[in-house]
Amino acid sequence: MNLTLFDLDHTLLPIDSDYSWGEFSLKIGWVDPASFKAKNDQFFADYQAGQLDIHEYVKFSTEAVRLKGPELAAQAHLQFMQEVILPNMKPSALNLIKQHQDAGDHVMIVTATNEFVTRPIATALGVTELIAVELARDSKGWINGEIFGTPSFKTGKVARVEQWLSAQQKSWQDVHITFYSDSLNDLSLLEKAQTPVATNPDARLRQLATDRGWRILELFT
Repeated sequence: MNLTLFDLDHTLLPIDSDYSWGEFSLKIGWVDPASFKAKNDQFFADYQAGQLDIHEYVKFSTEAVRLKGPELAAQAHLQFMQEVILPNMKPSALNLIKQHQDAGDHVMIVTATNEFVTRPIATALGVTELIAVELARDSKGWINGEIFGTPSFKTGKVARVEQWLSAQQKSWQDVHITFYSDSLNDLSLLEKAQTPVATNPDARLRQLATDRGWRILELFT
């Protein structure tokens, strides 16, 4: 099986969907402007530096959604898709996905952003299989601010792909993996791939890819 994995933010999208959802929440008045932006910016900087506490971040980033409830959250996400995501879906990324699908590859998005933000994005990109940070639910079935299972972040991406493979009764040896990512945070999974592709890479990944002779792809230039 040819398994093609895509990171999402800054790989298939030229933006960070998680950070952008936070900015959108600010725009529609769901969060306190005095404190939210500073915290959102700090978490984003932590992510870029490879120092993000994913559990604390998920509590923070899903708080407004949790408090507003499922109906308002769904309405807001639809507006977010229209105003933020769809204008940032580029033909180059859509064509790359389709190229792998047409070749018969099993295509999947593997992202450290939570499922609430990313599942509609994956659908819009034409990808049905998504590994994202799964959100724990309360007794009423709504998110409670905690993470369910292993978060798909850093080495957690490897663990979650391994879980998926096991569910298919396959192992790493049974698949040829191509993985597209922009970030050194994804090094563990890039090293598992037979074909790692540094895609719109940050400075640290660009240097590593150059040193190791990995392909470097610029989708948005």
